[in-house]
Amino acid sequence: MEKHYVDIHCHPSLKPFSKSFKYQPIKQNALDPNRKNSIWHYSPPNFLEKFINRLVTLTKFTQTDLTALAKAKTKVVVVSLYPFEKHFFGKEIMGIKGVTDVLVNFAASISQSRMDYIRSNKDYFVDLMDEYQYYQQLHNQVENIDGKIYTYRLVRSFQDIKNNFAQESDSKKIINIILTIEGGHSFNTGIEMNKDMASRTEVIENIKAIKNWEHRPLFITLAHHFYNELCGHARSISIGMLKKNQDRGLNTGLTDLGIEAIDLLLDNTEGKRIPIDVKHLSTASRKAYYHLLDTKYASENIPVIASHGACNGKHSIVQWNKTDIIEHEDWFCDIDINFYDEEFIRIARSNGIFGIQLDERRIGSSTAISESKIFFPNKRKQLRKKALLVWRQVQHIAEVLDRDGLFCWGIQSIGSDFDGIVNPINGLWTAENMKDLAEEMLNHAQDYLSKNLIVLNDFNRIDAAEIVERVMHGNAMEFIERNY
Repeated sequence: MEKHYVDIHCHPSLKPFSKSFKYQPIKQNALDPNRKNSIWHYSPPNFLEKFINRLVTLTKFTQTDLTALAKAKTKVVVVSLYPFEKHFFGKEIMGIKGVTDVLVNFAASISQSRMDYIRSNKDYFVDLMDEYQYYQQLHNQVENIDGKIYTYRLVRSFQDIKNNFAQESDSKKIINIILTIEGGHSFNTGIEMNKDMASRTEVIENIKAIKNWEHRPLFITLAHHFYNELCGHARSISIGMLKKNQDRGLNTGLTDLGIEAIDLLLDNTEGKRIPIDVKHLSTASRKAYYHLLDTKYASENIPVIASHGACNGKHSIVQWNKTDIIEHEDWFCDIDINFYDEEFIRIARSNGIFGIQLDERRIGSSTAISESKIFFPNKRKQLRKKALLVWRQVQHIAEVLDRDGLFCWGIQSIGSDFDGIVNPINGLWTAENMKDLAEEMLNHAQDYLSKNLIVLNDFNRIDAAEIVERVMHGNAMEFIERNY
């Protein structure tokens, strides 16, 4: 069977679901792909949009709409449901919308109607359910794309995926959608900016409800951009006007309610465990969670998941606030939302997964990003330079794991965060560019192995094509098979 790329973290519905608030009835997923409230709506970047992105990092085009995924020959995609956090927005003054509305609309390309709804939102769980139902509306409905019949199906297990593979033909294609959730605020926490309002009873009941969904999430990202009364978060916003809203709870640890939520999510009664994704957790919360895994859950080998991240080059999260040697210092973005070498070892030892985030703000140092630019773009040269940013993530993780005596090519995957609030790597704009990324990654892998193969442990000496296949496809599929 032809290999296909697997993305373990993306947001196909963020833009079209947001646009649906402009129309009546709201929250409708239009079957007509010409409608902007359709998850099939295809709007690849034109020259001007690419120019604007290069200039001011705004991403107004769609990246993982279902049509783009179809054109990329995607068969499996792990999507993230995300109730948009109201703390992105300032208060209205005398009925006039704040400057933050403009900033968020530019960054996320959502409608004013959606922003008004978010600002007045009193229940994130309702918003979560609405987005889940948005996907359900067109489940198994057909679209004609380039002369072939496509459909997407929400799946309940890896067996569903296997069954769908068996039903495909040359003229009929199926995109398998696995759900995840980004942000523990989804349980309806963190509603107020300056005070705790979460109801323990409500949180517990909402978690139980999610665990009983027909299409149970593969994992949940416990933290996100703002304090959610469950855990501390890492700094993720650099715009001054929005950055201040992140300060409450920043870099704190797990709360008692957070630990109770984790215990319920990890409870494997009836095989309904939902593992935790550690992306966006503060270092204090990550350390506390790892301590739980090493003590309370030591016998269960629960997989550690980082669905969309990058290396920071530092060795130890335990000493994150002390002077630490940074390996490949010129390569990586030295921030604590990115991941430490010892975390990659933990992920590998737990049979977890690491998704490489295709965001220029995270994937490289300012020096590395600057060196990757071409002022008179030659597409192939640009792709080779930009793919190097991704390859360096793969290589660094491999060298860390190899030194620890572990198989070193088994956790790296793609967690693009496409259609989230990201600044995509120029040239790797959308799902359709994943084929280009794979081709250039192969060149970088071949170059690396020609110089370093003798250094690696014998069991890590595999060929370049297998490395790239694992990153783009195999590692994610093996993880899904083990855990879903």
